[in-house]
Amino acid sequence: MHAIEKILAKNSGKTTVKTGEIVTAKVDFAEVNDLYLQTIYSFREMNGEKVWDKDRLTFVFDHYAPAPTIKTAQIHKEMREFAKENNLTYHFDINAGVCHQVMPESGLIYPGAIIVATDSHTTTHGAFGAMGTGVGATDMATIMISGELWFRVPEIIEICIDGTPREGVMPKDVVLFIMGQMKADGAVYKAIDFTGSYIEQLDVPGRMVICNMAVEMGAKTAYMQPNQNVLDYVSSRAVRPYEVQYTDEDFEYSERYKFDISDLIPQVAAPHSVDNVFPIDEVERVKVDQCFVGTCTGGRLEDIKAAADILRGRTIAPDVRLLVIPASTLVMKECIEKGYFQDLVESGATISTPGCGPCLSAHEGVLAPGEVCVTASNRNFPGRMGSNQADIYLASPATVAASALTGYLTNPCTLGENHEH
Repeated sequence: MHAIEKILAKNSGKTTVKTGEIVTAKVDFAEVNDLYLQTIYSFREMNGEKVWDKDRLTFVFDHYAPAPTIKTAQIHKEMREFAKENNLTYHFDINAGVCHQVMPESGLIYPGAIIVATDSHTTTHGAFGAMGTGVGATDMATIMISGELWFRVPEIIEICIDGTPREGVMPKDVVLFIMGQMKADGAVYKAIDFTGSYIEQLDVPGRMVICNMAVEMGAKTAYMQPNQNVLDYVSSRAVRPYEVQYTDEDFEYSERYKFDISDLIPQVAAPHSVDNVFPIDEVERVKVDQCFVGTCTGGRLEDIKAAADILRGRTIAPDVRLLVIPASTLVMKECIEKGYFQDLVESGATISTPGCGPCLSAHEGVLAPGEVCVTASNRNFPGRMGSNQADIYLASPATVAASALTGYLTNPCTLGENHEH
């Protein structure tokens, strides 16, 4: 069996499971974000009284943090009341950050766990050797009552990534390249196991970026065998004991793909699809209006450092807005301590509090018709960050910062030390 199958088997009380089988499995941790007040209504419609385990469910206010409208303030109010009624041990209010960042930081994500959340990018947690997947309100209400959910054991495909990237090429570039090769429907309802020498040495933030984007290929879940970086991260944080699962040597993947990223240059996903990917040098010289570093994909310390390193002592181009939003309060504090925010503010950047920001066009940086944004986030569909007549380019934080500096879509590897606009 594969490690993912072993996780499903263990949590469903079985010795073995096979592709296509439907199992009912215990959920180790569940998360509801502030888009999903409906989960509470569904919970009550199903005659739910108390949640199954106050230690294994959390609410995270990230999509509407802080509340931008009266309606979203009401959502927060009702969810706070429910959290208090159920005495939830973990509740992350508007001062915390993005769900996929604050949960690992708080030790709620660890190898061998089944993580279910009302967010498609729950695939992120495969970075920790967990099985993470997103669900809607009704399924989440079922979990809130019973602590269990049905799962179809997915086909598992291997994406092997070998090689050592060039200077200036970030994990976001690697996963964009793979997106371009696999396409947005390349792994529909399948699990992706990322393997290879590149993955084996990759740090925790880089692993999170790649697993985060797995859902953009249609994947139900993603997985990476935990390396020492992961074990060091979770061992000091995990709130309960955990067991790492290992794939059997004779396991046969349903499909296998192999990529070498040694010669990769920074990549860009052009409007209006995540798989419309090109090496940045092949994209026309596009003038940008807004640049964004943030979200569950590009708002970690390493991402903000990459931007600060490029912009330190420099000034962003006239008529360009650079928005930087840390993925969590912990990231924000570290950026303050290391001086990254000082560097970015002096360069002309706008810093906002932890949360999703404009990623889903809720607030804090939405786009007007005809505007162009280059962003370290994960989706570039029409209307994703505001007007459906705006153009969104997906890129690495380094590419975002380089573009803010020049005012045009720019390869960060080509910036000279004394670059002027």
